[in-house]
Amino acid sequence: MIRVAVTSRSFSRHPVLRRELLARYPDAVFNDSGLVLAGNALIGFLDGHDKAITGLEKLDAGVFAALPKLKIVSKYGVGFDMIDLAAMAKAGVRLGWTGGTNKRSVAELVIALAIGLLRHIPESSCALQAGAWPQFPGRQLSDRVVGVVGCGHVGKDVSLLLRSFGCRVLAHDIRDFPDFYKRHGVEPVGLEKLLKESDVVTLHLPLDTSTRNILSAERLSLMKREAILINAARGGLVDEQALKAMLKEGFLAGAAFDVFAEEPPADLELARLPNFIATPHMGGAAEEAALAMGRAAINGLEDNKIPEPGVFPDGY
Repeated sequence: MIRVAVTSRSFSRHPVLRRELLARYPDAVFNDSGLVLAGNALIGFLDGHDKAITGLEKLDAGVFAALPKLKIVSKYGVGFDMIDLAAMAKAGVRLGWTGGTNKRSVAELVIALAIGLLRHIPESSCALQAGAWPQFPGRQLSDRVVGVVGCGHVGKDVSLLLRSFGCRVLAHDIRDFPDFYKRHGVEPVGLEKLLKESDVVTLHLPLDTSTRNILSAERLSLMKREAILINAARGGLVDEQALKAMLKEGFLAGAAFDVFAEEPPADLELARLPNFIATPHMGGAAEEAALAMGRAAINGLEDNKIPEPGVFPDGY
């Protein structure tokens, strides 16, 4: 009998996904603790199981070595920076992964955050709740220059949504997507040019050694004072301390993050700034995205392969 364990909290608390998984694997077990399992707790939960659906849990060489029976891990969600892919391949564990399952959910949040910042929606709401009646002068998203850093599944979808606003879209990526760029009027540019010319910069990169703090203090200083920055990709892409200083000193108009280097963030000073919008990693939390990610994870228990870093999964 094949034994399946689900560590992902989001999957475990979703009644439709539980029902659909149990229809295929009647003895599947779920993480109902409400906690992200780690270390011995994670190993103990997965011990004796052949397949697993994981979410935010850290899977490294030690975990794979302690679970010799585990042969397949299927990922709920598209990020895989919590998995040591080289160790996974060495252990002979196969990966189920489907890119882009939450792209529209994340892309819509990016648009919402951009408009929220440009129109001062959170500040206006807080002021009204405090008994004031201010009218903050804002700016439209329409006809702005938007820089998309990372043109994978989500970056492409954001670019498509921006077309309806008449935005000029600049894109920067280590890969080239000439057909997409030409078909949708997207301009590929270098990162420095993008930062200097964009009114809105939105990040859509995986987190690895090449992208960690890609927006350093030096690069942040290239942005216009009236520009805004959005990160709904991965925490760790931006030097948060440098960003906080720029926002406080007025060197950047605003920023909105759905992800942080530490989650939840221990330093709430950034989150509490009036020109900063903070959301709790909810980009892929739309119901439609949850179902798409969950069903992809269920299918990944059967459709999977040994990971090849840089090839599969591809990070986009």
